[in-house]
Amino acid sequence: MNKKITILVTASIAAVAASLSLTACSITMPKGAKVVTGFNADKYLGKWYEIARFDFIHGKDMDNTTAEYSYNEDGSIKVVNRGYNYKKGKWTEAIGKAKFVDETTVGKLKVSFFSVFYSGYNIVELDKDYKYALVVGKNTDYMWILSRTPEIPEDVKEKYLKTAASLGYDLDRLVWVKHGNR
Repeated sequence: MNKKITILVTASIAAVAASLSLTACSITMPKGAKVVTGFNADKYLGKWYEIARFDFIHGKDMDNTTAEYSYNEDGSIKVVNRGYNYKKGKWTEAIGKAKFVDETTVGKLKVSFFSVFYSGYNIVELDKDYKYALVVGKNTDYMWILSRTPEIPEDVKEKYLKTAASLGYDLDRLVWVKHGNR
């Protein structure tokens, strides 16, 4: 009897581990989302200001948020997210890694701040000069509007909001990030 229980427990643990492994590496997008093609990572690198986002645990209570992208030695992309937590009164920083899911000319990446756990980073809008971007995550719980400067033109903002709404995003959930003296 003990041997049967051991086999069942071992099989259950293996099934859970396999499931977690697949989930950790699963990169999805919201239904209907299409990522940009003809993407040039070299032009995308550098500093981006977060204009708007959906709040989540790692961005909550933050303003002056930025993301900076550069190459790691292994060819992956280093991600440095920085922001000022106005409730705690201090700057915070998170360093992660992004990798392309498909070809490097497709704006579909996976990003991780926690070792093997990756999530989708899907660039669905990007202007030709790489000044503004709309990025969505694995589902409609994650969205960012980014700009090379702390402000974004109204026409670009409206275009990106229209795209997000067409993908099922609840725009009332957007947090408009303040940038200023800190």
